Amino acid sequence: MRRGRPPGETGNLRGTGPMGPGPDRADGAEGGHVSTEAMLDVRAVRRHFLFPGRGRIALNNAASTQPPRELLDLFRSLGPDYENVHRGQSAASQAMTSCFEESYDTIARFIGAPGRASIALYRNATEAVNAVMYSLLTEFRDGDNVVTTMMEHNSNYVPWYAMCQEILPRFGRRVQCRLARFDPVTGQLDLDHLASLIDARTKLVCCTGASNFLGTRNPLGTIRALADASGYSQPNGERRSRLLVDGAQLVPGTFTDVSALGPDYLAFSFHKMLSPFGTGVLYAREELLASALPFLYGGDMIAEGRVFPNHVEYNALPWKYAAGTPNILGSVVSGQALRLLLDLALTPKRPAYFGTSKPVGREAVRDAMSRVAAWNLLLTARALDGLGSIPGITIYGPRDPAQRTSLVAFNLAGHDPVSVARALDQAGIESRAGCHCATLAHHALGLTPPASCRLSFYLYNTPGEVDRAVAAVAEIAAGQTDGPAGPRTHPGSWRLVSWPPRRPRASRPGPATPPPSAPVPAASR
Repeated sequence: MRRGRPPGETGNLRGTGPMGPGPDRADGAEGGHVSTEAMLDVRAVRRHFLFPGRGRIALNNAASTQPPRELLDLFRSLGPDYENVHRGQSAASQAMTSCFEESYDTIARFIGAPGRASIALYRNATEAVNAVMYSLLTEFRDGDNVVTTMMEHNSNYVPWYAMCQEILPRFGRRVQCRLARFDPVTGQLDLDHLASLIDARTKLVCCTGASNFLGTRNPLGTIRALADASGYSQPNGERRSRLLVDGAQLVPGTFTDVSALGPDYLAFSFHKMLSPFGTGVLYAREELLASALPFLYGGDMIAEGRVFPNHVEYNALPWKYAAGTPNILGSVVSGQALRLLLDLALTPKRPAYFGTSKPVGREAVRDAMSRVAAWNLLLTARALDGLGSIPGITIYGPRDPAQRTSLVAFNLAGHDPVSVARALDQAGIESRAGCHCATLAHHALGLTPPASCRLSFYLYNTPGEVDRAVAAVAEIAAGQTDGPAGPRTHPGSWRLVSWPPRRPRASRPGPATPPPSAPVPAASR
């Protein structure tokens, strides 16, 4: 294997290392091939964030990304004129409603949806998947099945398990939840097994676009074709299985076009796309949202004045799926997060989309996300090469970085993964250990405990940070670390390995290291 640069060497921050094509463009979600000249200006990107000034090496981005200072400032700036949305007569309410609704339009344009009527906002991707489950609950017939995979995040398995094993049986309906295998060596989904599980009684196929443990990018075009060929008779007369894609790990680093990809449902979260607030997205075909029952009832999802003792009318799309008072500020800031993401990828030294209502063009999104994907690919390839040279390491998922998203999960022989993560923290490297809520996949690999350590990257990380992480893992594997009981360097005194923040801030104590007995938190969604 090609080895990375020596530990601590930052290298060319504009991009070096192997490049390769991403998944087939016809799938509607591509990694993209971008020359080094067209890649990210990571020096300029990092100036928008506060965490480099703390000396942090933030490599837990598959759980949550870091928020840029502009989004934090935007949230604060909205406070003085805050008002509720829709039906308010004050100027403040009208202005806030305009900003709130505009966020729907930005989201739709970003993923290539026809318009805001295809978008429903929830707290996170988990709630979005649950919304699909509850909206389809009454449509499942006795003898139907839903097909998902062993590589899913728990949020795209447990709702279907609960529906089949706990909810529908109480109504006398027998519905199976079928699980497709993956290859334990390559981490690739077993498409032959998946095809064997899909039949004329498969109402829904659910799969992740990219695994948050194996890193595998699934061939969504092929999976869509298998669902299309099932012959299942849907209520609207279509004879095909629906397709739900968990895009929580896919959308943040990949150009995604739902028109080309063709999912019936796509769920993702903004806290993995720079926004720190609790907002998740459910894209669905407009006709499905129009005919389906809502997940939550009350408030704004009701048509104005249309509640009677024997009749209730629901609001027009997308507000039919916006019960009660929504997360107004989170929605506004999340919409602006997409605009800022475009700016960071394309013009990090000057804003072009952030803070404006400028229409988001598809070519701009394609260009920006191709740059993000190329940078993530560079970092992932460097991590795979460096980690792969460490004795006693097991890396999970595809070996080809072009076939995976920007994360690497691994275990070290003779080392508990939680202890590895704590030792990495002692070295100033923020990682994640546990099952990452991909419990089925960990069990399928026979891991005891069902856990691994994971490093994950995003557009503000540097090759030097990857090298620091690889060097720290190598020291842990060789027993050259103090471990979780050893001294921890104060966050403010960690040496920066790349670019200083634009506005240096005084060092402040970071959060205390959790004691060895502290439970491992569940992966956030």
